[in-house]
Amino acid sequence: MNTFPLTGLRTMAMADAPIPEIVNDTDVLIRVARVGVCGSDIHYYADGGIGNQRVEYPWVVGHEGAGVVVEVGSAVRGVKLGDRVAFDPSFPCGTCEQCLVGRPHTCLHLLFFGCPGQVEGCLKEYIILPERGCLHVPDTMTLDAAAMMEPLSIAVYGATLYPNLQGATIAILGSGPIGLCLLQTALSMGAKKVYVTDKIDQRLDVARRCGAAWTGNPSTTDTVADIIADNGGGLDGVFECCGKPDALDDAVKLLKPGGELSLIGIPEGNRISMDINLLRRKEIRIQNVRRQNNCMQKSLNLIESGAVDANAMITHRFPFARTDEAYDLVANYRDGVVKAMISLD
Repeated sequence: MNTFPLTGLRTMAMADAPIPEIVNDTDVLIRVARVGVCGSDIHYYADGGIGNQRVEYPWVVGHEGAGVVVEVGSAVRGVKLGDRVAFDPSFPCGTCEQCLVGRPHTCLHLLFFGCPGQVEGCLKEYIILPERGCLHVPDTMTLDAAAMMEPLSIAVYGATLYPNLQGATIAILGSGPIGLCLLQTALSMGAKKVYVTDKIDQRLDVARRCGAAWTGNPSTTDTVADIIADNGGGLDGVFECCGKPDALDDAVKLLKPGGELSLIGIPEGNRISMDINLLRRKEIRIQNVRRQNNCMQKSLNLIESGAVDANAMITHRFPFARTDEAYDLVANYRDGVVKAMISLD
């Protein structure tokens, strides 16, 4: 089968590998149809890693995906040949202290698609998943939308960690895929007004189409002053979705005393800094968001109900043979890209 591994910094190349075989009786063999390009994939592509997770080349990344079941293990009952499924890319052990208290996303032995040294990603024609990692895709849903379930699940999880979005006035800093997923999720949960910022105007256009009440580009205007003036004061919550230091500074300024800052974006470095004096005086609560926790099915339901338009966020599509072009486009923020989707069928 064909795969498309990273071969060095900012380099990828098509390669050949054997089709994986079912080993466990709960395994499912899937022909991959769609793979989304995620921001974390871009960290591996452009920077060679995230924190202490460093790539050893060649390495296959990719964890947002959907495909078709082509073979099942003898104990599999929930899916059958021909079923269309979305992928849960997380492999918790199920037995450690974190798993047993309902936190499989922080499993002490967690494996994850595409993470260096863990499980190779889904930028390949066939993958093996355990049955529990397969989510049925309704006939009415496109495979493109199905592949968006994983990033949407992160937004859903971030939104559910917020104390109460009903009637809240919030800002989302960074309108990439996660920010746009969060925008639509927050509105579905009753957020009163959502402000969105980004340094790419085309992304702000998408945010307005997805329901943002106000958008602004911090590169061309004082978005903090404009939001506070429009709102008449500070915000209930800010979701930082781009991992940029200046966005963190803006977030603290935007929040009213007692507000909550949710950190979802992945910074390029291992350390961040914020104005501790302002944080302390405002008594700002900080919530970190680590991937998602049992929110994949909720995400599927949001897409199926029409509350979230997953296809609206897909701005570019590439055939598998041009995967390297997709990664280069996203890494360089060219052509107003929001989500690049790779097709293998």
